[in-house]
Amino acid sequence: MSQMPPQQQQQAGPPGPPYAPRTAAVGGLPSILPDVPISAVFLVIYLGFAITNMTILQVNLRRQHKFIMSGALFGFSMSRIIAFTLRIIWATRQHNVRIAIASNVFANAGVLVIYVINLISAQRILRAKQPSVGWHPSISIVLKIFYGGIPAALVLVIYSIVQGSYTLNPHTLHAVRDIQLAAITYLLVFTTLPLWLLLVAHFLLPKSADEELFGHGSMRAKVIINVLSTCIAVLIAGFKTGTSWETPRPLSDPAWYHSKPAFYVFTFVLEILILSLLTFSRIDKRFHIPNGSKQAGDYSRSGSDQTTTEKDASSNSSSHQV
Repeated sequence: MSQMPPQQQQQAGPPGPPYAPRTAAVGGLPSILPDVPISAVFLVIYLGFAITNMTILQVNLRRQHKFIMSGALFGFSMSRIIAFTLRIIWATRQHNVRIAIASNVFANAGVLVIYVINLISAQRILRAKQPSVGWHPSISIVLKIFYGGIPAALVLVIYSIVQGSYTLNPHTLHAVRDIQLAAITYLLVFTTLPLWLLLVAHFLLPKSADEELFGHGSMRAKVIINVLSTCIAVLIAGFKTGTSWETPRPLSDPAWYHSKPAFYVFTFVLEILILSLLTFSRIDKRFHIPNGSKQAGDYSRSGSDQTTTEKDASSNSSSHQV
């Protein structure tokens, strides 16, 4: 009788359902070494970002400076803390398929927050550079449709992960794979949208009467931050999409992209680069817009309010000197 390959022996749990993975997956089966110490380091890093962004959010709220994206970055960091906690537990309980499912769900879900933040930031740049286009109802409707597709794609990804673990039926598994490919491909397309908006804002349309005064810092810096963050997000989504479209391989013959270094680098290291860029560049100041902005001209209120405040401060200083 032929023996089962070692890795397959490790993952062969109870007869199920849920069933252990039958094909190689990115990141493979976690083990105490090296996954637990690596996961612990990432967990601490994400914890630091969670504390930092929550602090920024609370300080801003006390100053009546509402910027929800800081809260979103906090939520993203917390989701990654949960993901790495589950991966550590999975490494110590390799045969627990339910923990494996939960770990995979959280590993795939959190980054969607970054995709949305990039698009919101690009939309604000478009509205500032090309108010007549950025505030046009048709653009808003199209983007709302894309935003609505994000939770739908998330549900489909979770469904494909869970359903694929609870069936051995080839037809169902084929359908689940098709659903997963459709959802992941949509997410890749979504990550590229900020680049298209920036292209429209800067190159495809003539310069218009813009509202570049919104937020702090130059428009050039805002564009650079958004382009860098978006390009890294496209790389993350492209890696996930490319590996998903590849023909599934047996557990005994994984490809290079299934390796643990590829898993950590092309997902979490790149995510930390984005988090560092968005957090330490202070997007809460650069991309802040006045509350209740609903039409062209509303962004200018931030600039005019800031100018008025500076004038008042200067006037008060002069009166004190007299």
